[in-house]
Amino acid sequence: MTTLSRPEAPRTAPLASFRVPGPFDPAHGHEQVTFCNDAASGLRAIIAIHSTALGPALGGTRYYPYGSEDAALADVLRLSKGMTYKNALAGLDLGGGKAVIIGDPTREKSEALLRAYGRFVESLGGRYVTACDVGTYVADMDLVHRETNFVVGRSRPHGGAGDPSVLTAFGVFTAMRACAEHVWGSVSLRGRTVGVAGVGKVGHLLVNHLLEAGASVVVTDVSDRAVDAVRSAHPEVAVVPDTDALIRAALDVYAPCALGGALDTPTVEALQARVVCGSANNQLADDGEGGIPERLLARGITYAPDYLVNSGGVIQVSDELEGFDFERAKHRVEKLFDATKAVLERAEEQGISPARAADHLAEERITAIGASRMYLPGRR
Repeated sequence: MTTLSRPEAPRTAPLASFRVPGPFDPAHGHEQVTFCNDAASGLRAIIAIHSTALGPALGGTRYYPYGSEDAALADVLRLSKGMTYKNALAGLDLGGGKAVIIGDPTREKSEALLRAYGRFVESLGGRYVTACDVGTYVADMDLVHRETNFVVGRSRPHGGAGDPSVLTAFGVFTAMRACAEHVWGSVSLRGRTVGVAGVGKVGHLLVNHLLEAGASVVVTDVSDRAVDAVRSAHPEVAVVPDTDALIRAALDVYAPCALGGALDTPTVEALQARVVCGSANNQLADDGEGGIPERLLARGITYAPDYLVNSGGVIQVSDELEGFDFERAKHRVEKLFDATKAVLERAEEQGISPARAADHLAEERITAIGASRMYLPGRR
């Protein structure tokens, strides 16, 4: 049962009432949605807890100038449900949640606002654990941490994991090796040509891994500065002017690492690569039945589901809940190889797209382990 609470004062915000849902149903509503308003700091935020069947709901805080509260609500509901699937498929004992702060982070963000937000997170008693997302950064999480312990993605001096792009990129590379084994019978990427669309933090680090593995790399980015940084470090990397040129190039692997919606019908029809495996979120422009997943399948293109491939970052920051250890977190990210193989094998066995197979595997894990319960602090 979805419940809405609209606390007005950050120090006294009540928890919404709720009841334990029945067996997991992907169409089931969210467990709890909390509207957070603090007039003194200007905070307007929404925290959505989709599922705590596997444990406390973990998901980042997005700070964005939404046009309306309704638009913010639609986004946080969609994103929090996505985190349920991401955390389940990544093998984490964590549920799915997300938060959005409504406003322009370049003009309105302040210590007072972030600390007020931290008090709202604290008021949920550990059912929601927050982290960085679009518009929020490690330094912001350090400020949130001054009001609550239910926050990850903090800086190293504050006991955190630091920049999550490190293991995000490693996770993409790991999943790509699993795709190579599935398609070509070998985990090696030596001699393969990989096109990377978007060479910001994650894309640049992915290029490093690919070159070390002996792959040839072609890149594109709307930012000349990002491309120049890659070329300065690796003069051997080829550059094409835009994504349209990249998808039409003779690639073995296409790695979308920039904005969402990277895979639409024209792109899929023009794509030359045999594998799609990249860090961008929400890559499928149409994921309904008969949509992009099925178009990729019909063309014989192996798609590694984005929410699995890019889960290295959430695995990295979630390790803070045990006291961050980089090697332990990296070992957990290495398991994305087997998780990717499992998805691709299930898809092949059932004649369905990897996107559908990934959803099914996530739902099966939630159902098998704890779909009939909620996470409450002090009770597992």
